[in-house]
Amino acid sequence: MKKPVFYRILFYIIGLLVLALGLTLNTKTGLGVSPIISVAYSISEIFDQNFGNMTLALYSLFVVIEMILHLIRSRKYTKISGGALSHAGKTDLKLILLMDFLQIPLSLIFTRFLNVFSAVIPNLYSDRQSTAGEMAVRVAFLIIAIILTGIGAAMSLNMRIVPNPGDGIVQAIADTIHKSVGFTKNCFDLTNITITICISLTFSGHLVGIGVGTVLAMVGVGRTIAVFNHFTYAKMKELAAVED
Repeated sequence: MKKPVFYRILFYIIGLLVLALGLTLNTKTGLGVSPIISVAYSISEIFDQNFGNMTLALYSLFVVIEMILHLIRSRKYTKISGGALSHAGKTDLKLILLMDFLQIPLSLIFTRFLNVFSAVIPNLYSDRQSTAGEMAVRVAFLIIAIILTGIGAAMSLNMRIVPNPGDGIVQAIADTIHKSVGFTKNCFDLTNITITICISLTFSGHLVGIGVGTVLAMVGVGRTIAVFNHFTYAKMKELAAVED
């Protein structure tokens, strides 16, 4: 195996592992989970279901929505372009839909990582009221979780292989509505939070998975990705031979 290919696969796998660790650690602080998994987490907690399996179901739904959005966008593109460009659009569509579909087996593997980490990492909170020391530990691990989530997302995305469905659907929506990825990501996070709040209040009478950690994750993950890429992207790109 050529070195660039080796590094590309290595960085991608490490990125997924770190991302899964960060997301799981976030749930263990009890201060609120990342918006992208808040719906799956709230359902798993309220209805006593497996967190990894609920995340897999949610990610599979994301993939279906991605495919629909790409089909809609392709039809619009074909009507406007026509001729040779129309044929090129169809060729691209096949590749895009294949990349969408491959997110399902990726999700299956990724959510098994979530289950493993959930099983081995204990909850950092207790049923009783937290002491100052316990709260300090929870906040510290929340910060670590957000940093790990950002680093993992950056590493996996930078390798340009198969995106995580949480990132893939944001890109698909952004392409369809012609808005920036950052703006779309914020709107998508708010949508997930709103759905989680509705599910929580309807079925449990109180918020589940939503807290200060959710808000911090919305801001902190993006900033972590930016800082991480500032210091490492050029070197990772060189080692893995990734083209812009």
